[in-house]
Amino acid sequence: MKYRITHTTLYHYSQPVGLCQNEARLQPRNFWRQLCHNSRFDIKPIPMDFRERIDFFGNRVAYFAIQQPHIQLIVTATSDVTIFPRQNTSDLFNQMTWEQVRSLLQETPLQGQSQIQQGQSQSQIQNQDLTVEILDARQYVLDSPMVTVTPELADYAQSSFLPNRALVDVVHDLMQRIYKDFIYDPAFTTIATPLSEVLSFRRGVCQDFAHLAIACLRAYGIAARYISGYVETLPEPGKQRLVGADASHAWFSVYIPGTGWLDYDPTNNTVPLDQHITLAWGRDYSDVAPLKGIAFGGGQHTLSVSVDVLRLE
Repeated sequence: MKYRITHTTLYHYSQPVGLCQNEARLQPRNFWRQLCHNSRFDIKPIPMDFRERIDFFGNRVAYFAIQQPHIQLIVTATSDVTIFPRQNTSDLFNQMTWEQVRSLLQETPLQGQSQIQQGQSQSQIQNQDLTVEILDARQYVLDSPMVTVTPELADYAQSSFLPNRALVDVVHDLMQRIYKDFIYDPAFTTIATPLSEVLSFRRGVCQDFAHLAIACLRAYGIAARYISGYVETLPEPGKQRLVGADASHAWFSVYIPGTGWLDYDPTNNTVPLDQHITLAWGRDYSDVAPLKGIAFGGGQHTLSVSVDVLRLE
């Protein structure tokens, strides 16, 4: 499946901004199920400095600085992406229990490798780089700036973590419970709303639901990371597609030794396949904010975002 993604961010300031410095994570990353053919920026005013790099998590980052007075900043990123279909759905039926996964994540790398070589879960785990995978996954078990495990979050997750239950079944159950228990309410939360309020009032948006799931999994020693990206939305039959009506989206991913990372979308109660386009991943939203920076001056500002996900023939 091929898509063209157009993401436009507009800042309008009440007073001139003399200087701004920004980081954009608006270029889809490449990995086994996704290929970004090309990605380009259109920035107004034209930046005096523009550089690209890869961050700690492997995400593509563009840095730019504008050193001339301006009252409006427009950043448009346009990308062409191919999403490859999952060839093997057996990953979704991996029967490794959550206790087994937790144990592997808690052990030292050499102990973990030795355990696999002795035959435990040998049919599912063949990768000789398993030790490196587990070491990388451990950073997603720890608390992060926007996801802190609490007893209340552990209590909410408890009914999904039945003894000796396969981790994929635990995550499916947790995803379905969040979808049923929580109301999608864009007016209730902001980026800074703590998870305790989301849990208490049972309301939020995709970012909140992803953070909630991640916290629940980390509470039981399971590695989970935050995914930012887009999801294709289709118009109702007989209605014309609205350009720019799509939006940024967020979901989460869980690490299963021998299988890798599996994505789950609690907002839509689905396993992402060919309609989810990945921008970046990290510990939580703070690692993957699409656009962030500092501005000197500007007074008050307004922000508007337009996203268009166009399926190409």
